[in-house]
Amino acid sequence: MKPAYEGSRNIAMKVPPHQYEATVAFYRDVIGLKLLENHLPSIGFHFGSNQLWIDKAPGMSQTELWLEIAADDLRIAAVHLKDAGIIRCDEIEKLPEGHQDFWISSPNQIIHHVSQKDDNW
Repeated sequence: MKPAYEGSRNIAMKVPPHQYEATVAFYRDVIGLKLLENHLPSIGFHFGSNQLWIDKAPGMSQTELWLEIAADDLRIAAVHLKDAGIIRCDEIEKLPEGHQDFWISSPNQIIHHVSQKDDNW
């Protein structure tokens, strides 16, 4: 059985500490994107119909983009992705207690947060 998937609204940019302030300033001051104020101290911006989160990522040497996809049934999605040979990588970042969401890596090593379609997190 295959669940229904769709792109979700969150895009995370994991930025090395030495590039963090300049990256935030670029989106805030140069591009002029509106700051998301509902998750402070996290830094995020309105990015069209999406939300762009700028996360300081110690230990990284270059920036990575992480995407969110939503599934209509997380339990079925977990089985479907495993059966398709997709690598689950929950250790990459701890999710809040009680969330059933999880992390996967696409074949080209883009990290995806798999969330419940109706989840507003």
